[in-house]
Amino acid sequence: MRFVDEAEIILTSGRGGRGCSSFRREKYVAKGGPNGGDGGHGGAIILRADHTLGSLLDFRHQKEIRAQKGESGMGSNKHGKNGASVTVHLPVGTLVRDAGTDELLADLVSEDEGIVFLKGGLGGRGNARFANATNRTPTFCQPGEEGETLRVRFELKMMADVGLLGFPNAGKSTLISRISAATPKIADYPFTTLVPNLGVVSWGDDRTFVVADIPGLIEGASDGAGLGIQFLKHVERTRLLLHLVDPVDGRDPVEKYQVLRSELTKFDADLAKRTERVVVTKMDVTEAREDFEDVCRRFKEIGIEPWGISAATGDGINELVRRTGKLVQALREEEDQ
Repeated sequence: MRFVDEAEIILTSGRGGRGCSSFRREKYVAKGGPNGGDGGHGGAIILRADHTLGSLLDFRHQKEIRAQKGESGMGSNKHGKNGASVTVHLPVGTLVRDAGTDELLADLVSEDEGIVFLKGGLGGRGNARFANATNRTPTFCQPGEEGETLRVRFELKMMADVGLLGFPNAGKSTLISRISAATPKIADYPFTTLVPNLGVVSWGDDRTFVVADIPGLIEGASDGAGLGIQFLKHVERTRLLLHLVDPVDGRDPVEKYQVLRSELTKFDADLAKRTERVVVTKMDVTEAREDFEDVCRRFKEIGIEPWGISAATGDGINELVRRTGKLVQALREEEDQ
């Protein structure tokens, strides 16, 4: 399925129904007496976060969503029906912005969270509402209020505890397929992953964390090179970043890590402050195992103690999951304080 993380659309709530001007036929009552009913209220536009959705694909070619207008009032004091509201289901993590001003209007971060985004117009009052001691036969009734119209932009930022970062072929897709039920495409060529993948990881005592496999970054990603700039925004909500480093692709592992850090900083300086760990992958390869001690020594020189794993054989995976789970739990508790 195609992944879409931005969409622009016009939302319009329903107009209120017109009030009715009507008179009943009753003996000895001047002009029968007013009995025009009120118009119904227009339907609202409701936004709801839906955890079953993972993309904004449904809105890619949809230009407008309208709620139903209220019905007009009728004689015999009959009120018009209210217009039906429309609930717009969006993936958890969707930002809603004014397309004209870029103002943030809503941030749907909680599952099944629903908000009345645009209220429907009020129905007009019928002429029965305006009868009084000095005017017993009012002919006046109100038109219904207009609904609200707004052009908005939906932006999806994935809700994940852990973001997997790394150059193409660093082993991110293999790792997420190993530790969760996610099934990303895996192959031995650059940019295998063309969309972010989410997976839920269990790590004991019914505890879980969500991990996102972000498509491969390359040098210059923050300036638009490669695919990374399209997906860097998906790491902005993560609590923990795991930098996956391939030690056997011919490029210095420490240098690759520093390049990734630089790209994150250029994109959003706050990302450089995010809790992070370095994971050296492909430890099933003889060259990687032989060089691991030296790689660790070089990372320790810049204050980092890397973890070594092999997603292919499972070596170090259980320890990685345990350590990551404990870190995520600590970060959640820190946020709650």
